[in-house]
Amino acid sequence: MIDTYIALDLETTGLSPSMDRILEIGAVKVVNGQILETYETLVNPERKIEKRIEELTGITDEMASEGIDTRKAVTELVEFCGDLPLLGHNILFDYSFVKQNAMNLNLTFDKEGIDTLKIARTLFPGMEHRSLQALCSYYHIQPEKTHRAAHDALAAMELYGRMQEQFLNSPEELFLPKPLVYRAKKQGPITPAQKGYLNDLIKYHKITLDKSVDGLTKNEASRIIDRIILEYGRIQR
Repeated sequence: MIDTYIALDLETTGLSPSMDRILEIGAVKVVNGQILETYETLVNPERKIEKRIEELTGITDEMASEGIDTRKAVTELVEFCGDLPLLGHNILFDYSFVKQNAMNLNLTFDKEGIDTLKIARTLFPGMEHRSLQALCSYYHIQPEKTHRAAHDALAAMELYGRMQEQFLNSPEELFLPKPLVYRAKKQGPITPAQKGYLNDLIKYHKITLDKSVDGLTKNEASRIIDRIILEYGRIQR
């Protein structure tokens, strides 16, 4: 069985790696079954957090504004993970966000992963709910907080161990890392021309944008410009 890996969990502003942002990172380095080191940080998404995300995570705009920038967070996380496999509940979700941001920064992040959700689907085919919270309840695992990155990473780590203990006679490959595949497309930063035109549109139509213009990608800026023109019209010279 694998006992050396990175338990990883992210909180994000939404579900799309190409459109949403990382909000919090929690990573636990496990070596020979023991916690060796942890990495935990809030990340400034440079945009307003939707109410549903704030209610789910407890992370407010004020808290997020004190987080480090995405470039620094992802660079540090990639270094922290090294060449170890990842472990998490629905780990492909977390991997996809890191992979997208790593590609934007020209960083390599190709990983194998252990997915406790996939393992649970095999081991508990009749269980109605197999969320991390439901499985923690089943095993009487009591994380200090839910939907916070570091606590969920630790919970997934403990869940993995509990399932291995209970199902010792299951095929070993069920608990082994598998290649993680997410086809990310590199996103460049907003161009000077886009930035100038978007700022002009915002000023002309007296719009308040819930995102930082400087932090937008080229594709994000293009979508916002198109949406403003569609809703408010072009600048009349």
